[in-house]
Amino acid sequence: MFSKLFSKIKNKKHHLWECYTTDIHSHLIPSIDDGVKTLDESISIIKEMQSLGYKKIITTPHIMSHRFPNTKETITLGYNQVKEELRKQNIDIIFEMAAEYYYDEHFIDLIRAKDLLTFGDNYVLFEFSYTTKPFGIEQVIFELLSAGYKPVLAHPERYTYYSSDLSRYNSLKDLGLLFQINLNSLNSFYGKKPKKAAQYLVDNHLVDFVGSDIHAMKYFDSLKEFTQTSKLKEVFDKNQIKNNFI
Repeated sequence: MFSKLFSKIKNKKHHLWECYTTDIHSHLIPSIDDGVKTLDESISIIKEMQSLGYKKIITTPHIMSHRFPNTKETITLGYNQVKEELRKQNIDIIFEMAAEYYYDEHFIDLIRAKDLLTFGDNYVLFEFSYTTKPFGIEQVIFELLSAGYKPVLAHPERYTYYSSDLSRYNSLKDLGLLFQINLNSLNSFYGKKPKKAAQYLVDNHLVDFVGSDIHAMKYFDSLKEFTQTSKLKEVFDKNQIKNNFI
């Protein structure tokens, strides 16, 4: 079965493996965070993603109280603008929204209020600081799970305090976290350490979701290059990826 799914189509300029047609992490609502700046940029990237083989995109703007203090309302407003433009241009792709929450007090407050934007079966995407190890992780994960959420840690390979000691990922996993790696990490887009950590997660069967984390066209260009290699097949061979089941 998998050999058929992963058989490479030669002489095709753009090819995405059939197993990965749903993306769960991107920043495609204009001028709301550090992602795309204009509606035209958003639509251009979505069209390129569609041509590559994506059938569903769940975009996830940052909710970060100290930098991008977005709310359900601000995200919904921008999402509707993109959705309407897709309709006007007859771009036939499923476009949904969730959020990428920053691990801070505001995030904890939203958990306790059960007021989180989710995707699929109550999955919640969140991130840590890249350089400062967070405190109280065990308690917050317990609260997420107790509230019926399924916590998904965005790009775990990019946190320096974990990538410097790869065995720590196993401890995090034991807490009940799901992991979403950025495919561009495996393409050296973020540097050598994230690539090494991402490869560790792949090789040790710790990856649950993959994501594009597209902020601009250069992210897409790198992703397109990656999807035309055998590396994507390796990710799916070694892990039970859930992207196409949401």
